[in-house]
Amino acid sequence: MPQLDDSGADTLDRYNWQASMAAADGLRLYLDALDDDGRPSPNIDSRVVCEYQEDWAAVDGDAVELVSAKHRDVTTGPFTTINSLADVGGVAHLFGRWHALNETPSCRMVTTFGLSPEVQKLEKAWEKLRELRLAHQPLTVPDEHHKPVNDLCQALRSYCKELPSGWTSAAKPMPSPTDAEITQVVRFLAVLDVEAGKPPRDHLAYAAANMYVRPLCDRLRLPIDPESIWAAVHDIFYARMRKAGPIPTGKLPAVLAYRVGSTSPDTAQLERSLLNRIVTLDDIDLAVRTAISQPHGYRPLPRLQRTTKLAVKMSAGQCPDNSIERAEHLAQEYRDFWREERSGNPTARAAQARLERYLLRISDEATQSTLAEVPRGPAFWQAVQRLLAASPPADLPSGMDSELLLGGICDLTSQCKVWFSDSFDVDEAIKAIQRGRGQTS
Repeated sequence: MPQLDDSGADTLDRYNWQASMAAADGLRLYLDALDDDGRPSPNIDSRVVCEYQEDWAAVDGDAVELVSAKHRDVTTGPFTTINSLADVGGVAHLFGRWHALNETPSCRMVTTFGLSPEVQKLEKAWEKLRELRLAHQPLTVPDEHHKPVNDLCQALRSYCKELPSGWTSAAKPMPSPTDAEITQVVRFLAVLDVEAGKPPRDHLAYAAANMYVRPLCDRLRLPIDPESIWAAVHDIFYARMRKAGPIPTGKLPAVLAYRVGSTSPDTAQLERSLLNRIVTLDDIDLAVRTAISQPHGYRPLPRLQRTTKLAVKMSAGQCPDNSIERAEHLAQEYRDFWREERSGNPTARAAQARLERYLLRISDEATQSTLAEVPRGPAFWQAVQRLLAASPPADLPSGMDSELLLGGICDLTSQCKVWFSDSFDVDEAIKAIQRGRGQTS
């Protein structure tokens, strides 16, 4: 029975996507802070605070940008209404946090898909208001933007859990927004941005390194594959967004924290309590430098390549590692069997030659039946076992079984009498593997 849902893996994927978007923001802050020597300037105090107030906050000195990240699947598509943007898109929550923080931060929502034509009308309004704010001009709403701004006011009444005091609660029919409500929403829209078109979670693994790390590699003139840097930086954000970062005092108690004569904690002291949620430029720099010096530490471990003739030939046929391990073991058992037989049985050598003629016939039949298979190796491996099980020779030596017969096929492979693929220069292939190991080391 197929399972009804895959919610656990789905939730983890979305969480990983959110951490990736925060890592992209951190890399942008890091890139902007680099000086001529390729190091973060000591005069720049940028950092990312994860899972505090919002999904994360980008901080540069006193400037703060609250960021809400909302992944949308292909089946869900773009935000089609202002109500959905406020509710599911998290804009209502952004508004509540912006108000609670005395309207000091700017706000941004990142998402995978764009906005429908209805929501684009509101987008034109916040773009116009942002333009006025940056030009230090009065925030006036042109007539063509009145309706979407009013619609957002009414959506906030329904979906913002932290409505400012004095706002009218949602009702049916919904009353028209007051002048005070409109004025506050206009101020909010002037600091709002929606960044759509982020890669969806299914594409992120293939796109993230080139999208977010390649500019850094170009800036630092690094020949390194950006994948290793991306993995190192992403891991920091993934940990911090789970509050798993290090705290200098660990779990030690707060001894004498409120002694007589002490004063309220200042900003720096308060921020120290959030260390396990913060990614600093120094954190990112350390991750980048570590990935540059040890790139393989952040890549998948290289596959172990055996250099026996049997292993190289089975690998060429794309046999899985477990099959190769089993083949090596069976080939050794087959050789051990005949070594003991020949030590005390004068007819053993002839019996072995007769058996190997049979095994070569089996390998020939298996090859003929699997010529069209791509890759051929696994199909040949299975075909040989079926043929051996179906027609074992009548006069098998005492103690010989089907597993040892398969070991005989493996031993013949190591002698280059049986192939799991088209024939090739095995000795040269082994030398190439060994040269590659030398370069890696």
